[in-house]
Amino acid sequence: MYNLPEFRESDPEVIKAFMRAHPFALITGAGPDGNPVATQVPVLIDELDGNLILKGHVMRQTDHWKGFTANPEVLVVFTGPNCSVKASWYSDKASGGTWNYMAVQARGTLRFTDTNALIEVLRRITNQFEDDPDSGANFEDLPPEYVARLVPAIQAFEIRVSSLMATFKLSQNRDEASFENIIAKLTERGGESAAVAAEMRKNRSIE
Repeated sequence: MYNLPEFRESDPEVIKAFMRAHPFALITGAGPDGNPVATQVPVLIDELDGNLILKGHVMRQTDHWKGFTANPEVLVVFTGPNCSVKASWYSDKASGGTWNYMAVQARGTLRFTDTNALIEVLRRITNQFEDDPDSGANFEDLPPEYVARLVPAIQAFEIRVSSLMATFKLSQNRDEASFENIIAKLTERGGESAAVAAEMRKNRSIE
């Protein structure tokens, strides 16, 4: 991971807050044949006895399900807003442009869990992202026959995190005039670039 000191985030509470704010994670590992496998799924971020535990579910009989079964050591990547930054925005333009982004990499061991754990994961994920107890589409509202058909096709997992690395590359290495101009240009561009600008401002205020 690109992890220069000026871009490294070391506060565990900040890192966990970022992960919870961006729960659609990329899980990568190695398949039975040694080739890489990956999937993207929403995950729950729990803490147990001082350990960080990631929980979710995947479809059975896929390349990644087979891969994680054979090789449970995985890398989970959480990403936030990202955008290009032009060198023409710097006070000193005699350098290359770059890309601002925020990412967390969590390494750990994945294990598949039982049906009871799967039901609990389905309940929590459904209700968390439905985010409305009166919507009529929460887990408790699902027809039992629908859940019964769904359960055999998927499997819950949990990952006990062994290490975390976070890179929040937000122009921390630029002089003040360049930094402010980058924020102005990204805000003007809008969309994801404006979201990066907001993160730059937030990060600078924390330091």
